[in-house]
Amino acid sequence: MSRSRHEPSYSVIHTMRPRRYATDASGIAETFADGSPIIVDLSMMQEADVRRLIDFMSGLVKGLDGTIRRVAVKVFMLTPAGIEQFDDELDQNSLQPSHDEELLA
Repeated sequence: MSRSRHEPSYSVIHTMRPRRYATDASGIAETFADGSPIIVDLSMMQEADVRRLIDFMSGLVKGLDGTIRRVAVKVFMLTPAGIEQFDDELDQNSLQPSHDEELLA
């Protein structure tokens, strides 16, 4: 997919449904490194690959100053630096789970 020079990379949110860590992790990394937000649905993966990919995505967003948030069971939103995720259902004054608890819950 090609973008115009004036169109920001975040004007497109990619949805990815990986099946295997070995074949699909690099595509997630390339898309995220290009500055695009990604929704990753892990429901088609086996549990061992799910854990590996969550660890991989956590490192990816940490290295690129982005964020990762679980939005549903086995569904995660990866957001590049400079784009804020906001969930209007979360009370900003409440206690929130730690990063690891949130991802693995």
